Amino acid sequence: MRIVTFGFQTWGHRTLQAIIGSKHEVVLAVTHPPSDNPYERMWNDSVEELALAHGIPVHLAKRPDDELRRAVEEADPDLIVANNWRTWLPEDIYRRPRLGTLNIHDSLLPKYAGFSPLIWALINGDPQVGVTAHLMDERLDAGPIVAQVAVPVGPADRTVDLFHRTVGEIEPLLLHALDLLESGTAQPIPQNPADATYFHKRSERDSHIDFGWPAEVIERLIRAQSDPYPNAFCYFKGERLRVLSASVSNTRYGGTPGRITVEDSGGIAVTAGPQAWSGANRALILHRIRTDDGVEHDALAYLGNSGGYLE
Repeated sequence: MRIVTFGFQTWGHRTLQAIIGSKHEVVLAVTHPPSDNPYERMWNDSVEELALAHGIPVHLAKRPDDELRRAVEEADPDLIVANNWRTWLPEDIYRRPRLGTLNIHDSLLPKYAGFSPLIWALINGDPQVGVTAHLMDERLDAGPIVAQVAVPVGPADRTVDLFHRTVGEIEPLLLHALDLLESGTAQPIPQNPADATYFHKRSERDSHIDFGWPAEVIERLIRAQSDPYPNAFCYFKGERLRVLSASVSNTRYGGTPGRITVEDSGGIAVTAGPQAWSGANRALILHRIRTDDGVEHDALAYLGNSGGYLE
């Protein structure tokens, strides 16, 4: 098949790489220009460089325009394959190929449509994440599913661990979906809108710890935002502290959320959770923190038994 790829960062790079190594022909690679966004600079293997190294024409675009439409029309693809294309594709582009557009999304759709699905799934304590290949329609990440693979989430997993596992599933999942589409044996399964969830892009505010959350959820937020992602953070006496590692206490604590209490399990316990005054909640135990000067600290040594509050 003649294929046009739409992709960006490592996800788009792995997708293009998989098709280059297959029996199919990539006739055009569409990608975004380099970005200064911190999330978009982490996994930034270049689609453009890979395509040019294999003699594949490249079209750079921030969003669909007439020039992009002409480039796709001239490429005359049988199929478009998209992965981590960051803007909406209009119908006259995604329906242009005879087989339409296959989108690769790193969640188990219909859950976690939209942005940062691995981070949100980890925060929510999902037992598995995954990758889905679906046909694009007018709704974001909502078209019928061609193929899907699940990846288990372990109790100590960070988003970086889930990234490497899910990105490793792109090639086999994609090649399987391409075989189904080329042979005419694909049986796309409509997504159930009642099961769908949509999540927005993450911003700095989303990493600010709310000690009114249960300690278990905060601990997952910290793992979800572990390096190289922008860390979960709080403030102590006006200074921002990035939390690098934490755990959940076995002992139940009462009081006001955010109150620094006593040493526990080699760290410092902080009261957390709804109705904390009842004494029914586990505490969040901070182990390692990082100050804005980039220096890491032992949380117990840094905060001590100050009796202060984290906000």
